[in-house]
Amino acid sequence: MTSELLVLATTKVGDNALVVHTLSREWGRKGFLVRSARKTGTTLFLPLNILEADVIENPKSELWTLRGISLKEGLTNVRGDLRKNTMTLFLSEVLLRTVRDGAVEDGLYDWCVGSVLTLNALEADYANFPVRWLVELAGALGFRPSAEDIAPFAGDQFPALKEFIGPDFSASMLIPLTGAARNALCEALLKYLSFHTDANIQVKSLAVLRELYR
Repeated sequence: MTSELLVLATTKVGDNALVVHTLSREWGRKGFLVRSARKTGTTLFLPLNILEADVIENPKSELWTLRGISLKEGLTNVRGDLRKNTMTLFLSEVLLRTVRDGAVEDGLYDWCVGSVLTLNALEADYANFPVRWLVELAGALGFRPSAEDIAPFAGDQFPALKEFIGPDFSASMLIPLTGAARNALCEALLKYLSFHTDANIQVKSLAVLRELYR
């Protein structure tokens, strides 16, 4: 069957194959084997790419195969922008660490795709996007955070973080923040997500994002 998939990460297998870790409506978080990866082209599997592919089920293995892979959305504005591209590394790693393998969260895939397309469409004033995205991710996972819920994790950043709970998306993009404050807010929200998912969410790409917004 043909499925739409969001790329989270890849793992190399041998000389010419990949396991592509994905999120989808049908399968939730699941890894798929891609053979002849060199021929397919590794640029297809950049973080948060939206793909269409035929899923070939294997009754003898939980590792199914993808064939006939194509890009559903080009994300031209993301790939041509260093800051947006760095954000996709961060966002995809958060999803990889947060959503358990095999988990199917109702509505999560469509929210994720919508957020990727929003990032691609933004022309300016998107530095706050990762902060807003983490707040909305908590809601997409069913936590529906209030300011009081997040307060124990926010410390000195609570007044700024509280501003992201109420305003609409456009208003939250215009909240004035230093790079240091933005990074601290991301760290506070990751602690909140770690607590509610019973996972130790250590996101290596946060250091890259931190350097970008020093």
